[in-house]
Amino acid sequence: MHNINKLIILSSPLEQFEIIPLLPIELFGLNISVTNASLFLVLSVLLSIFWSSLVIFKNRLVPGNWQSIKEMFYDASLLLVKDNLGTKGYAYFPFIFTIFSIVLYCNLIGMVPYSFTVTSHIAFTFGLALSIYIGINIIGFKTHGINFFTIFLPKGVPLFIVPLVVAIEFVSYIVKVFTISIRLFANMTSGHTLLKIIAGFVWTMISIGGIFLYLQIIPLILLLALVGLEIGIAFLQAYVFTLLTCIYLNDVLEMH
Repeated sequence: MHNINKLIILSSPLEQFEIIPLLPIELFGLNISVTNASLFLVLSVLLSIFWSSLVIFKNRLVPGNWQSIKEMFYDASLLLVKDNLGTKGYAYFPFIFTIFSIVLYCNLIGMVPYSFTVTSHIAFTFGLALSIYIGINIIGFKTHGINFFTIFLPKGVPLFIVPLVVAIEFVSYIVKVFTISIRLFANMTSGHTLLKIIAGFVWTMISIGGIFLYLQIIPLILLLALVGLEIGIAFLQAYVFTLLTCIYLNDVLEMH
């Protein structure tokens, strides 16, 4: 019974989200250790830079397969900027494209067995969303000055309900940083957890043997279908995260 319980604990679907220190480092009382999360984040950034550099280095008039995929990502980001920000958003395109690329690579690398999904941790998604949110507000202040605060007070509001409207607008404005981060974190965590549960179920049926050795084809097919779905979700969540960033940026520029 002890061995069975130990096996269950080791095969927990949440085990894949554990942050493990790879290189313990402490500086001035601060823990700045290199973990699996930071390692795969750096790997995602380097892979994105490497692919972009490779495409530019072997740029062709008639693009090859890899260049076509990269141009597809580029066009998707550019379309987001055009549709949500207009021509004024071209100045922010490098910022938007970088966000899309990093989130996408973090999502996709997490699909590789024995890797780590950085975007499955609320600490990362919230930190990323908060830094973007702070940057967007700095842009708003730089563009509109003190008039930026009028974003909390829509035009035509009766004077007697101004305090209530301002409070509601302020709360809804602050909540944006939570919604954009929780959406990405929740989707990636739930998807990877489900994959681990189904994979564990398949492995259990194979271990039992007998008739279960043939019945495991059913959850195996389901697992393959879920892998394809999760890859699609990885692209979709990167797109949605970038889309919401564009919408929030447009809000501070246009003062809707």
